Amino acid sequence: MSNSSAQSYWKSNIRIVLSLLAVWFFISFGCGILFVDLLDNFRIGGFKLGFWIAQQGAILVFVALIYVYIHLMDKLDDKYNLESSKDYQPNLQTSTDGDTE
Repeated sequence: MSNSSAQSYWKSNIRIVLSLLAVWFFISFGCGILFVDLLDNFRIGGFKLGFWIAQQGAILVFVALIYVYIHLMDKLDDKYNLESSKDYQPNLQTSTDGDTE
């Protein structure tokens, strides 16, 4: 990978990370703390929405962001012809000759 290509890859990586962190911050801090009074006017499963986001929703969004990050990084790796997580093959070979190391 050339130096300019590596810099472009790194900038794209940072852009993805910052975008996902902004979403995470908005959900966890914005919806869970700042906008909780507004969101409490709505209910989900019998609970006030602001409470639900603070207790459950932020965690679910965080897990979803992990999968979004994996998907976006696989696309970025494909764009720059790098090995991605979908190409990963764990080495599961075991020694059959009785040697222990």
